[in-house]
Amino acid sequence: QVQLVESGGGLVQPGGSLKLSCAASGFIFSNYAMAGYRQPPGKERELAAWIGYNGRDTVYTDSANGRVTIARDDAKNTVYLQMGSLQRDDTAVYYCNRLTAAVSWAGGTQVTVSA
Repeated sequence: QVQLVESGGGLVQPGGSLKLSCAASGFIFSNYAMAGYRQPPGKERELAAWIGYNGRDTVYTDSANGRVTIARDDAKNTVYLQMGSLQRDDTAVYYCNRLTAAVSWAGGTQVTVSA
């Protein structure tokens, strides 16, 4: 059964950092480019970053605000979003999924940036 589980969110002060994790199972993780998405309150989910199946290629969209670094560990079937210098507009639910042939969305992990 294909499954994605996001974790690592929480409440953080402006300027702080968080490392989000997304554990995948049920498919050959190393065969897929993986992507991180964010859904700010009241807005649509949007692509923030993706990383190629080989881990060498990374792409960031404007949604990443220049404050996200994506990485993967194929030995752990996990993709990471390292976020730093967080600002209030980074408040969102963060998700991961395969970049192509997306599977059912998991619940995401909430990141709230507030003093």
